[in-house]
Amino acid sequence: MNKYELALVVSTKIDDEARAEVVEKAKAIVEKAGGTITEVEEWGKKRLAYEIQKMKEGFYYFIQFDGNADSPAQIEANVRIMESVIRYLCVRKDAE
Repeated sequence: MNKYELALVVSTKIDDEARAEVVEKAKAIVEKAGGTITEVEEWGKKRLAYEIQKMKEGFYYFIQFDGNADSPAQIEANVRIMESVIRYLCVRKDAE
């Protein structure tokens, strides 16, 4: 199993409850792809480096998980179609 991190930038145009549902759905996608979630970090509302879909801010979440080599591709395929997620990135973390 490899260690991965899924970074999500969620739209600020939705309310807190809907944002929590987006994060729960992302966690379910990770588990469905065979990943085991180790940690979820919420960084809160941050200014974006550049405007995306006429938004200047987004809510940042980082989900650390252990998974197989094919897990990131499955996760990205499912996260890509989530409307409230304006940016995402799944990367392998180096062994420390």
